[in-house]
This record gives sequence, C-alpha cells and structure tokens, in this order.
Amino acid sequence: MTLTTDELRADLTLEQLRQLVGLVEYDEAGDVFPVTGWDAIVFVVGNATQTAHYYQAAWGMELVAYSGPETGNRDHKAFVLASGSIRFVVMGAVDPDSPLADHHRRHGDGVVDIALEVPDVDRCIAQARSAGATVLLEPEDRTDEFGTVRVAAIATYGETRHTLVQREVGGTTYAGPYLPGYVARSSSMTRPLRVFAALDHIVGNVELGAMDEWVSFYNRVMGFVNMAEFIGDDIATDYSALMSKVVANGNHRVKFPLNEPAIAARKSQIDEYLEFYRGAGAQHLAVATEDILASVDALRANGVEFLETPDSYYDDPELRRRIGEVRVPIEELKSRGILVDRDEDGYLLQIFTRPLGDRPTVFFELIERHGSLGFGKGNFKALFEAIEREQEKRGNL
Repeated sequence: MTLTTDELRADLTLEQLRQLVGLVEYDEAGDVFPVTGWDAIVFVVGNATQTAHYYQAAWGMELVAYSGPETGNRDHKAFVLASGSIRFVVMGAVDPDSPLADHHRRHGDGVVDIALEVPDVDRCIAQARSAGATVLLEPEDRTDEFGTVRVAAIATYGETRHTLVQREVGGTTYAGPYLPGYVARSSSMTRPLRVFAALDHIVGNVELGAMDEWVSFYNRVMGFVNMAEFIGDDIATDYSALMSKVVANGNHRVKFPLNEPAIAARKSQIDEYLEFYRGAGAQHLAVATEDILASVDALRANGVEFLETPDSYYDDPELRRRIGEVRVPIEELKSRGILVDRDEDGYLLQIFTRPLGDRPTVFFELIERHGSLGFGKGNFKALFEAIEREQEKRGNL
C-alpha cells in the first residue's frame, strides 16, 4: 500500500493514515475498479466567496487554487481549499443563468461531486458502462502548462456524481495546483491548528426503498465491498428510525455509509434531509483528526456549533463499563460533548456539528480512531436523540 500524492503533500505517514481512517490491506490485483483515493469534494453554494472565507477562518483550511471571471471563467467562481490530504472545492454561480444557480435554488448548499482519483479512467469507465452505470462525461484530456489530467464522470444517487480523475497521464504526474483552468491562489489569512488531516467517510441519504439499489450499484459498478449493516433497534429511537449499510473500496480509504428512512412514529432525520434537500444527496462528511479535543476547542473558539450531548450519556455506568480506558478521562469528553464507542478492534471518539447552512441538510463529523474500524454504533441512539431535539426546535420532527 502506498500513499497518494495528496497524502504525501500533507506529510502523512502510512501508519498515521491507518489510524486516521482505518486502512486495511487488500489484493489490488482483483479490483475491477481501482480507486487511488479521494480527489476532491465539490460543493455548490449560494456564495462561494464567503463560504471559502468561512472554511479558512473557522476550519483552518488553506486556499490553494481559484477559477472565476478573472481567469476567464464567466459562469462561476470556484475556490479550492485544502486541509491535510482533503481538498474541498466550493463553487457559486456568477452568471444568473448558470446551471449552478438552478442547482442551488433546488438543493441549497450541498455536495454535487464526490471526485475520486483513479489510476486508469478508461478502464474504470469501461467497467462502469458494462455494469449499467450512467456515464455523464466520457473520458477526456485536459491540458495546460502544468501537464495533462484525464477525467470522466458517472452518476450516483440523486444529482450527485463521481468525477474520476487520473493525475498521471503518459508517465507524467500533473503538477498544477488543482486542474487545468485553475490558477494557484493563496490568502493572507493566518491558519490556526490543522483541525483535520484526512477524510474518513461520506454519508449518502437516499429515498425509502433505494438503499439496497445503491449498495448494489457500488458493489456491481465499482467493486466496493460491504463493511457494515445497521437496522432495527441498532439505529432507532422512540420516535424515528432509519436503515444504513456501508460500502467501501478494497483498502477502506473511501467509505460510503448509505441511509434510508424507516417507518416510525415521526419524521426521521433522513426524511427531514430528503424534504429540504429535495432528494437524495450527501448528508455528512466525517473528517479525521489526530487530536479531537484540540480540534473541537479550536472550532468552538471559531464559532462552530456542535450537537449537545446530555450529561446522562457520560454518567451511564454501562457506557463506562463498555468503553473501559481511553486516552483521555471521560470528564474531558463530557466537558466538550464528545462521544466514545468501542468495538472488537479498538475505540473511536466522535462529535457532530449542527447543519452548516440555512437548510437542515449538510453537517460534519469529527472522528478520531484508535483501532476501531466502525462508525460509532453504540452512539447511534444518543446521536439521533440529539438530532431529534434539533428537529423539534425547527418544527420538523
């Protein structure tokens, strides 16, 4: 297993990455759709200029590239931001007739593209087409003075797409700041502590009855494996319920939990998302940190709001028995509202933000893994009850 260019740029070691996101060994020779790793998470937002400032000021991300009217792009502005090995692209319409303006009117701020780096775009597209995927963009080369990138795209749930990016073409790795059409850009903003170092997983919410269809899509089209399944009492409260299955590429660098609502007494968080996003889409991004306490302290100081966890969660003797010893006292986690869970492989610490935009749709998770390959199953009930308290305030429960 080797590090990607972005992971090397972030000064991560393979051992750090194994702990951060739970990498596992696998046989690449049998992979029908090899994925090198995440390339970029592309957001459509109402105001890209201000959103880019927010991610720098609140989340400590670094501005690295830009495309807009000044570079010949009359349709939209796009800011490329980086933290560790993660790259976010925030795009906002300049031209009122831009398709991005229509997308934002319908969906609000959200993820439009989960771009994946692959070693061979043509091979992946051939596999996707043979397996019945919708090809949105045929393979094409994009070239500038820094070299060539080969790209293509396939459709996934809702209006989300996977752009496939091949950064090594003809034996030469593209040397530009992001993609052809973008110029290097930096800001004078002083960056605080690196809040997160890698992307752990992205959760997709789909309509009732569609979860197995999209699990099958990732199995059949992209050769992803099933990691976990959460149904019934695992993932229900007294009022709402949902079902979830997790798929991942062979080495677990790229992981997609997929959720659908389940029949319950009241509207679940998935129902609320689907209503306000107007369809299926990416619900939350889990970013991996090496020190969740320092990250949460820095984010709170910058105005980021998190879901509240009642003291009773930490005072439960069953929790303390099940969790055992972790790297920090439970009282330290309690003071910050950080959740903790343990499985057969180890434990993890996690916390969830409130929705980042005006609509109750997209939010972030911070996660710190210590051997655990799971997703905090033991915390589901506490998390969903916290989300339900927020839903009730909004009048959407």
